[in-house]
Amino acid sequence: MPAKPARELPEVSISDDGVLRHLHLGTPWIQGSMLVDAPFDLALEYVQRMMAWLLFMEPDSVAGRRAMQLGLGAGAITKFCHKKLRMHATAVELNPQVLHVCRAWFKLPPEGPRLTVVLGDAGQEIRKPQYLGMIDALAVDMYDDDAAAPVFDSVAFYADCRALLTDEGCMTVNLFGRTSHYERSLARISEAFGAEAVWAFKPTREGNTIVLAQRAPSRPTRALLLQRAEAVQERWGLPARKWLRSFKPVA
Repeated sequence: MPAKPARELPEVSISDDGVLRHLHLGTPWIQGSMLVDAPFDLALEYVQRMMAWLLFMEPDSVAGRRAMQLGLGAGAITKFCHKKLRMHATAVELNPQVLHVCRAWFKLPPEGPRLTVVLGDAGQEIRKPQYLGMIDALAVDMYDDDAAAPVFDSVAFYADCRALLTDEGCMTVNLFGRTSHYERSLARISEAFGAEAVWAFKPTREGNTIVLAQRAPSRPTRALLLQRAEAVQERWGLPARKWLRSFKPVA
């Protein structure tokens, strides 16, 4: 899908109940959230699940790896990867207002040696040679203004995503899991990555389904996944043991 002209980009607004601060793109739909008293934690369940790639990597190897977020939202994933995981983090965002609001209201740190924000079209940016084979954790969460459908959702787009990944790399995608859109998106991801490389959570109460695709498929034993989940929960405070009850291969 072509990028919207700049004049059509939605206005960015925020809401705040004193506990959570939310980012909106011209509608009441929440496009990102932050815990006011813990701005570098992950507030939303589906965003926590976007970190399930941690189950496939040795915890001691995470710091210094490379993460990329397509669609900045409230910056939660980029902030977590940068601050908590100590990774090199790159975010790609089309709307300059989103970046401005993230810096002003969502504690997005300034750019530096380990943090880069690119203003541009994600579908074009990920084709640039400097990223190919370099990304260990790719987070894709780009929805239109009404949060009705992914902005990019073709086999070609997911193939471009796969080309970014290292051999151990994973992509996680936020999909709405109770509609026919989800089945179409899952089929496209499976075609691009191979069905044996694709895992999925059950939908959250809000209907978000997180799909994970590996650059190179593997089938860790249940014992190894449990060991990794314990380490993830202990080190970074994510509810990883709970993930294993609803996270399975799709084929």
